[in-house]
Amino acid sequence: MAEIVLMPKMSDTMTEGVIAKWHKKVGDTVKSGELMAEIETDKATMDYESFNSGVVLYLGAQEGQAVKINDVLAIVGKAGEDYTALLAGAKSTASAGGKTETKAAPVAAVAEAAPAIDTSGIKAEIVLMPKMSDTMAEGVIAAWHKKVGDSVKSGELLAEVETDKATMEYESYNTGTLLYVGAKEKEAVAVNGVLAIIGDKNADWQTLLKVHQAKASGTTAIPKAAATPAAQTAEPAKVEASSSNGRVKASPLARKMARDLGYDISRIQGTGDHGRITKRDIENYKPSAAPAATTSAKAAAPGKTEKPVVLPAVVGKESFEEIPVSQMRKTIARRLSESKFSAPHFYLTMEINMDKAVEARKSINEIAPVKISYNDMVIKAVAAALRQHPDVNVSWLGDKMRKNHHIHIGVAVAVQDGLLVPVVRFADNKSLSHIAVEVKELAQKAHDKKLQPSDWEGSTFTISNLGMFGIEEFTAIINPPDACILAVGGIKETPIVKNGQVVPGNVMKVTMSCDHRAVDGAVGSAFLKTLKGLLEDPVRILV
Repeated sequence: MAEIVLMPKMSDTMTEGVIAKWHKKVGDTVKSGELMAEIETDKATMDYESFNSGVVLYLGAQEGQAVKINDVLAIVGKAGEDYTALLAGAKSTASAGGKTETKAAPVAAVAEAAPAIDTSGIKAEIVLMPKMSDTMAEGVIAAWHKKVGDSVKSGELLAEVETDKATMEYESYNTGTLLYVGAKEKEAVAVNGVLAIIGDKNADWQTLLKVHQAKASGTTAIPKAAATPAAQTAEPAKVEASSSNGRVKASPLARKMARDLGYDISRIQGTGDHGRITKRDIENYKPSAAPAATTSAKAAAPGKTEKPVVLPAVVGKESFEEIPVSQMRKTIARRLSESKFSAPHFYLTMEINMDKAVEARKSINEIAPVKISYNDMVIKAVAAALRQHPDVNVSWLGDKMRKNHHIHIGVAVAVQDGLLVPVVRFADNKSLSHIAVEVKELAQKAHDKKLQPSDWEGSTFTISNLGMFGIEEFTAIINPPDACILAVGGIKETPIVKNGQVVPGNVMKVTMSCDHRAVDGAVGSAFLKTLKGLLEDPVRILV
């Protein structure tokens, strides 16, 4: 008898698991204790060993997709066994929040009103948009590598999908003919939306798609005539501007354009329906003697001796470009808006004398195997200061606060579409050379859109440095769930007072944004004081 395998809870904070890899596919035999899948939780990627023996009849998600705890992970049973009723029962239980009570009357009424369409005989499968990152809500088709009508084999590259973090390759898990694509290039498809349909060349994919869309919208009937009245009523409104009472037939936009450009609209020949003047007619119109005629008419007016002012015809065109918002930019907007309007920010600014840091960097780079930047020194100093001030190395989790014993520094990296924050893990335990190499590698991966979730997850404190752009001072928005972010300005040569004398010095300003729910002013100030001491005497960060 077939049995449902549910997604287990593999950590105390886990709410769902992402299928990192299937080690069994539909039709394979699986034994109790055999490795069935690798599941990525919020903590780690863990092996899932089967507790059932039999044949894999159904898989609840593709690789890269998420499955919530206690949702269907797989179904294991005897070869050829019908599991549809078992799966339907499990899904209805899940949608009811685990409750098994159902109301028979409404279900019967729906069944009578619109009997379900049997699609079991259609030899085609719907490919859904997988969830390729933890924050992904939709994916934009960067490129299709197959077009409708092409043959597709399992494992072949089907498309490139732009998520909020990177552009990733999507390999097909199906074999057959590409019958339908759910979006054109540069268009977005929501997670679990229809990406494509693959199957036999002559399969009735239209019915399969309609049934899927009906199920997604919560209905079983697909009215075909609903759109017809709207289309019929919209058509007369389009032609309403035209009439046969002798007035000029023109669209409102064409009239406005002609008025703005100073054209006599009655002189323009319309190419639209029934001679209607359109936007294109205005754009293609070339005025000839209209300004001269106006001038001569003014000159002929009696009682006027002054010369009429002849103004040149100024032809201009308003233009703009609307650029689709990338997935990365959408996520940046959403997460930073949530941070700014939910976390009460306060800001602490401090000037740091970098004279000794400048000298130390020169000396270090004479012997270092890689070039050390000021940003590398700031990362190392921040990590050392966090070790002394653990109350700053915290994360706000709503109903609780996490005090992190490890130090993972997020480093903001500007890329073409926005901003990514790769993480230098255990930064306090790494040398300056180690940090320099790692930051360069992460920055390059960010620019190439090759960062993996393990590269950007888990920061406990973030640094944003705009000093290389000549910015002296700025404030940054906290990167949740971190409680603080340090905004680092450029090093500027400026007069400073030293031993009662005004002398030139190298000064760098830093501003720390703090979440007041987790970090108080005194705690943040003490941290900055320690950071200032470490950078003004950088030998201390090497000890």
